[in-house]
Amino acid sequence: MKYYSISEVSAKFNIPESTLRYYEKKGLLPLIERDEAGRRLFSEDQMTLLKIVTYLKNTHMSIRGIKQYIAWVVEGDRTTELRLEMLKNHKQAVLAEISLMTKALEGIDVKISRYAKRIQESNKNNNREEAL
Repeated sequence: MKYYSISEVSAKFNIPESTLRYYEKKGLLPLIERDEAGRRLFSEDQMTLLKIVTYLKNTHMSIRGIKQYIAWVVEGDRTTELRLEMLKNHKQAVLAEISLMTKALEGIDVKISRYAKRIQESNKNNNREEAL
């Protein structure tokens, strides 16, 4: 089995090493092995878990929620239904946030258009005054 150092994982996922240590401390990356010098060794399984943790974190799932999800992953197949239900609920929360952000972005676009138009009109008026 291939293992990766914390610096390799940090570079691959573009996550600071301190964040990886924090995730481990919070229980989001369980069962990380260590070499004889105590350095963390990330297996392919941990890399897969980290990818999932990253997806959940990037979609604003709480640390508590991610920890619960990972605990269920570690428990195995008997928690598949719980994980499915959790992910379905999280998906709905993400979709609601996307909808909210889309509406907010539309409002920002309106303001940008107004300001751009105002500046354009002001520049036209300034050019007319200079021509006189």
